[in-house]
Amino acid sequence: MDINEKKYLEEKASRIRQHIIKMIGEAGSGHPGGSLSAADILSLLYFRKLKVDPADPKNPSRDRFILSKGHAAPVLYAALAEKGFFPIEELMTLRKINSNLQGHPHMKTVPGVEMSTGSLGQGFSIAVGLALGAAMDQADYRVYVMLGDGEIQEGIVWEAAMLAAHYKLDNLTAVLDYNGLQIDGKIEDVMSPEPIADKWRAFGWNVLEIDGHNLEEIDQALDKAASYEGQPAMIIARTIKGKGVSYMEGCADWHGKACNMDERNKALAELTSS
Repeated sequence: MDINEKKYLEEKASRIRQHIIKMIGEAGSGHPGGSLSAADILSLLYFRKLKVDPADPKNPSRDRFILSKGHAAPVLYAALAEKGFFPIEELMTLRKINSNLQGHPHMKTVPGVEMSTGSLGQGFSIAVGLALGAAMDQADYRVYVMLGDGEIQEGIVWEAAMLAAHYKLDNLTAVLDYNGLQIDGKIEDVMSPEPIADKWRAFGWNVLEIDGHNLEEIDQALDKAASYEGQPAMIIARTIKGKGVSYMEGCADWHGKACNMDERNKALAELTSS
């Protein structure tokens, strides 16, 4: 990508992060840490890679993206609003009664949301099913899915991983948001999934390891993943929980709580000055 494209994607990622802070602050609840860590990846997906059209959100040939770690819904909502699927002003209704934007994505109420997710591991399993269906139909769209690193402690993930490799689903790209923290602390302390890369390779997947905040690495990895034949691809993206907000970075306490007004103002000041 050239310098102008990179700047554009950086600006989108920054705006996504600002929306996350504002909407969770307004709601008084939500999951900022794992939403902020995924912002660069969703910026690259929605503003460079995915074949999606807000004016035709159900086009049969569109790419599908599923946020399997559904508690990070704010990052998906922010990306969809920035892309034009619904008005940006609607973001401030997050988690409010009768809002379309609830704490986990809801495919029936939010344009651009492909699958209702939240029960960990199920979004990934559905993504595998969508990829299998596309392969059977000989459709040319790709399926993308994002998992959390704590999420891959779920057994359902590995059943689906085995199926994807068995059916040679090379139309499927998974991205692991590997920020190293879950609600109870470090994933290595709660239930270590290491060696992660070796496990996915053993299950028959092509594996790429990248810096999940480096736009050029994300871009190249997504292209490489799409070029593989006969195997699904897993991109292990090493990220920082709470990325972009100094007092949230690398802190498990910010997995699932909102900041107060002073904290919100400090976060926005940092995000707008970077």
